[in-house]
Order: sequence, then structure tokens, then C-alpha cells
Amino acid sequence: MTQFKDRVFSGMQPTHTLHLGNYLGAMVNWVRMQDTHDCIYCVVDLHAITMPQDPKALAANIREVAAAYIACGIDPARSILFNQSRVHEHAELAWVFNCVARMGWLNRMTQFKEKAGKDRENAAVGLFAYPTLMAADILLYKGTHVPVGEDQKQHLELTRDIAQKFNNDFAASIAEHGFGETFFPLPEPMIQGPATRVMSLRDGTKKMSKSDPSDYARINLTDDADAIAQKVRKAKTDPEPLPSEAAGLAGRPEADNLVGIYAALRDVPREAVLAEFGGANFSTFKSALVDVAVDRLAPITGEMRRLSADPGHIDAILAEGARKASEIAAGTMDAVRRIVGFGPR
Repeated sequence: MTQFKDRVFSGMQPTHTLHLGNYLGAMVNWVRMQDTHDCIYCVVDLHAITMPQDPKALAANIREVAAAYIACGIDPARSILFNQSRVHEHAELAWVFNCVARMGWLNRMTQFKEKAGKDRENAAVGLFAYPTLMAADILLYKGTHVPVGEDQKQHLELTRDIAQKFNNDFAASIAEHGFGETFFPLPEPMIQGPATRVMSLRDGTKKMSKSDPSDYARINLTDDADAIAQKVRKAKTDPEPLPSEAAGLAGRPEADNLVGIYAALRDVPREAVLAEFGGANFSTFKSALVDVAVDRLAPITGEMRRLSADPGHIDAILAEGARKASEIAAGTMDAVRRIVGFGPR
């Protein structure tokens, strides 16, 4: 059985500024994994253009998201950090995977249905084929572990299907060229973090989202202390006091969400939060939540502003990351060309 080096790959789109849900649901875990894994973190700008983008805004957003990665604790000296469009092998491998994946597989992807809505005929082909590019992103580096949210788990399952089919379809060629029994690993999902699903501050049944029309639905990593305080105080709640036990949060999505956010920011169990605030009204709890949120996020916001003031520095970091990523990607793609039958370039 082919042994693959443990390697983490993950990325976020530069479509809007990152928010508290991105930080607690993903970034905190990404930072920790630098201590245990070989990590590659990408600003996935090729994915961003599956929906209409203003070119100038996209360029600025790429730098802002890269700054957020670094400010949150991603160290370019320890992890490879780059933006996807700088490494052309992502698009090349995605085309090969378009020819491996089956239409029926892509038709089952629920995220396409949600994003395309009722006007599916006018959706971009890229939006439909988004999961094959995601598979290429991961497998180009032979990623073995992928930290993902629940909404991306289906895409990762498709990545495994594509890897398995490629390995099966080209088994003889893989062996003939001396690449072992299998060429691509079957990456494992890592659905973890202090808060795997942070919900909207305006509706506790919906995930906190960059695309929500209300800015009060989320806490952005660029928000200052006043903005954070205002958003927390305006966050939707219910008239009952906080319970003393977790069972008392059942049927109270907004209360459950705020307790979860506080627990994640303090890195303590929910039970500890309820033991401290059980019986308190929301005004008291929200004041404490503001203090915790500002204390945790203010250093990140300040570092993002410092980094963003020097776009040339961010560009240099992304360029160096792309150089490192390209070294791995070129080797993988050269092998894929040989396996498929294109021969060496």
C-alpha cells in the first residue's frame, strides 16, 4: 500500500472580508495544525470568479485575506501561503479531473443548487465544476487531511471519489511509470475547531456568512471595538435568562449561538459558561461577551491593518509561497501527464 506524507491543505475565498465564523470555525485550528502537520494554506481566488467579481476589489480582497491569515497566526516561514491563481497547475489538474468526474456526481452537489438558485441555466460552468477544482487544489499537493466545514464535506467526499477513480482508471499506467500502487491519497476530513458552526447574530438558525446582506449578522475581523460592541448588543436573543445547563439551550438557537461564541473565544466548555452566567439576563452576558471578543480580536485587527498598509510586502509573501507551492505542483502534474498519456513536457 502506498504511503503518503501527512499534509494539510485548505483555503478560503477572497470574496469578502473574513469574519468571526471563519476565525473560530477554521483559522484557530489551522494555526494549531502548524505544530503537527506539513501545512499548505491557499487564498482560493480561482474559486472566487465562479461568481461575478470586480477585478480591483478582487485584487484588494486577495491581499486582505492573506493579511488575515498571517494576523491570525499562519506563519509563512512554517506553512506555504499563496494565492491559487499564481500556480497554473491547479487549473490544469482540474481539467483532467473534469474528465474523470461524472456528471451524476456533480449533479448531486447541494451547494451548486443553493448558489445557482432557480436560475441554473444562467449559472457559470465554473460554479458547476467548482468541486473538481477543489479536488485539484487538494490532490495537486497530495493532501491527506483537509480541515473543512460541514458545508464542504460533500465536496471532500467527491474529492475522494475522483482520487479513487483516477487511481483505478490509470492503475496500469501508474504502476508502469513506477509511481506505486496508487497515485493520489484519499484525503480525510478534519471537521474540528473551537466552534465548527458559528451562526448569524441576526438569525441563530443560519450560518454566519460573508454574503449576508446585513453587516450586523457577523463580526468581521476588520471591525473595531465599537463595531463589535454594537453588533453584540444588537444580536438577536430571546426574553428568557440564560440557563444553568446545556439542556436549557434546546430550542433557543440565538442563545445557544452566543454561548458557543463566548465559550470558543475563552477556550472553555459551554458548561463552564452556563455555570458562570446561568440565571443572568442577556444584557449582562452580552457585556461580558463584548469584552472577550474585543480582547481576542483587537490584536488580529491591528495586525491586519499594519500588514495591509504595505501591499508590496503581502505580494512578496504570496509570491514566495507560490514558488514553494509550484515546486510541489510541477512534480505532481508532470507525473499526471505521464500517467494520462500526454508524455513529459
